[in-house]
Parts: sequence; C-alpha cells; structure tokens
Amino acid sequence: MVFAVLQRIGQMIFVMFGISALVFLIFFATPGSDPAARLAGRNASPETVEAVRKEFGFDRPLPVQYAIMMKRLFITQDLTSFVNRGYKIVPAVASAAPVTLSLVAGAAILWLIGGVFVGVVAALTRDSWIDRGLMALALIGVSMPVYWLGEVMNLVTQSRFHDTWLFSWVPALGYKPLLVDPVGWFKTLIIPWFTLAVLYIGIYGRVLRANLVEAYQEDFIRTARAKGLSPARVMIRHALRTSLIPFVTMFGLDFGVLVGGAALLTEVVFSLNGVGRLTYQALLNLDLPMILGTVMYASFFVVLANALVDVVYVLIDPRVRAD
Repeated sequence: MVFAVLQRIGQMIFVMFGISALVFLIFFATPGSDPAARLAGRNASPETVEAVRKEFGFDRPLPVQYAIMMKRLFITQDLTSFVNRGYKIVPAVASAAPVTLSLVAGAAILWLIGGVFVGVVAALTRDSWIDRGLMALALIGVSMPVYWLGEVMNLVTQSRFHDTWLFSWVPALGYKPLLVDPVGWFKTLIIPWFTLAVLYIGIYGRVLRANLVEAYQEDFIRTARAKGLSPARVMIRHALRTSLIPFVTMFGLDFGVLVGGAALLTEVVFSLNGVGRLTYQALLNLDLPMILGTVMYASFFVVLANALVDVVYVLIDPRVRAD
C-alpha cells in the first residue's frame, strides 16, 4: 500500500514536470514569441529589448531559463507579472484559490446529492411518469448555459424580487472570506452554488440512472433478489455501489477541472475573483508568468483528483482491490 502511494506520488511529480515544461515551451520558446519584446513595450528600441532580455535571462539557453522560472515560481516564489510590475504570481493565485475552492466545493456537494437522488429515484421508477419527469428536468438543466442561468438568478435575487421576503437575505455580488464572515460567506455563495450545480445534477443523474438500469440486468442482482434481500439493500449494497464507478470518474475529472479555473463563467457572472477569472485576464493581456502559474495550479488539482479517484475505486469496487 505504501509503495503504491509512493508510486502514485512519483507519477504525479512526473506529470507536473511534463506539463510545466510543455507550457514553458509553448509560451516562452515558440518561434516568433519574444517575451523580452513584450516586456520592453511596443515601441522599444533594440537596445532596450536586449537589456530586458539580459535582465530576465532570456538570452540564456532554454533549460537554464526553465530552471530559473521554476525556481522563482516554486522555491523563492518571487516570480512577478510581466504586465503589472511587482505583482507576484504565487500570492495572486493563493488569494484567488479559496474563492474558486469555496465555489466548486459547495456546488459539488449539491450536484452529488442531487445527481444520486435523481438517478436512484429514476431507476427505481423506471418507465413511470416520475422517471420521465426527472429525466426531462435533468435534460432542461443540462441545456441551460451557466452564464444565462446565472444572469437570470441575479435578475431575480438582486433586482426584481430582492426586496421581498424570499430574497431579501441575498447580499450584493462578491465574495466574503469564510474565516472572516462565515454567514456572509454562505449567503454570497448559495446562489452561485445552485447555478453551477444545476448542469451537473442533470448530467450525473442521467448517467447514474443509465448505469443502474444496466446493473439491474446483471446476474449478481438476480442472485441478490433470489436470496430474499430487500429492494433497498439490493439497490445500496449491490446496484448503486457498482454503478458509482463511472460516476466517481466523472466527478474526479469535473471537480479537478472546475477547481483549476473552468468555473470562469460562474465567477464572472457573480463577481467572484477566482482562479478562472485570473487566468482569463492573464490570457487577455498575454501575461506569460501568470498563465504559467495558473496552469500549474490547475494541472495540480486535475492530477490530484485523478489520484484520489484511483483510491476511491479501491474502496467501492472489490474487484479492483483484488487486482
């Protein structure tokens, strides 16, 4: 077990190294892309560009440039923005990460509970009006763009019905830190949580329902029924446990990607200064160090999520444990 964990950590480090090298080569070593020219300014003289190139080490071999960049990003943590001079990358990402983590973690709890509920109820009432109704609602949830639903929620809670008893508790758009104001943190995020979760409740509910229907056709389910096990025990101990394998795979990938910045639209609509918004602004300004920092942050969570998925496989599927 310890060896497997160490092996997985080694794989994560190798993947992170590959991602960092690839991102560095794309943004700093692509032919025609001169970071020194961007730093010096549009109308800078060749002498100024050359001085900037020497100051930042762009005149040195690529492996040396890469080593310097990684040292400043991970060890000394003094890597600064090329656009906003003096704006350090690591503190900027560290201050934006709690916003994105709070948004995605709360939404993940909602879509896990909602997805399991929809999938289980729809499978148990297969081909009934309840099943058709839940699948129709799930399809509607999948079809609604996040930015559109977010704007509708803002229109309802911040404008039209904000002064009514139903939504008078909803604060202004923005983010309040959990440790500073826990109640305010919850109130500012409950609407964004719901907005982000609606899409995934529909996806996960439909996927789980299909997996459960397929599982009920298997021989081990018939055997469990023949033994006289209750329908609830058959569902929870046998059908649901087996059907959660693709469910967990999807969750690991989606959670890692969203924490890495894919919740950009939700952050923009609700004025949350998270990692997604930070990455978007860096891409608009072609701020290469900031892009490198946010990509490394995102890749870490994607790799970590995949590693945790492998661990969960072992816990829920005895076949994997036996292998």
